[in-house]
Amino acid sequence: MSKLIIAEKPSVAKSIASALGASSRADGFYEGNGLLVSWCVGHLVSPMDAGGYDERFKKWRYDDLPILPEPFRYVLAPGKEDAFENLRALMDRPDVDTIVNACDAGREGELIFHNLVRYGKWTKPTRRLWMQSMTDEAILNAWHCMRSEADMKPLTNAAVCRSESDWLVGL
Repeated sequence: MSKLIIAEKPSVAKSIASALGASSRADGFYEGNGLLVSWCVGHLVSPMDAGGYDERFKKWRYDDLPILPEPFRYVLAPGKEDAFENLRALMDRPDVDTIVNACDAGREGELIFHNLVRYGKWTKPTRRLWMQSMTDEAILNAWHCMRSEADMKPLTNAAVCRSESDWLVGL
């Protein structure tokens, strides 16, 4: 079985692949040593604009506020369809049994990964590769001390809360 590691950007994916022995380069990912290492190029998925909920909110008025979507809906960022389809194809491979979040360490990295997995409706188990440095040693240490999805849930919840609050206040 294989693990799909998703980094936030190609340069990070390359460093992870090198440190973990995924040395074969393909279109949009590295492969080797039971690993697939790819990237999401920042925020691939974001909250839907207000106009997506109701046509009258495309040009909203003060009288329309507050706009409180229940539930919030998410859309693929324009121009990032190819990056998403690459990840979807890797995720759908039958040999992939685990997804590893290797997005940047912090709330925003959690949000990028969470929104991607939620939008893709992926249900395979996830792990967190939390790295503070991109040296081979730091990557290997993080690999051997990966965190569980449950460990990351509070940070993920904080990220989603901040994102949705920004959406509400931004209107």
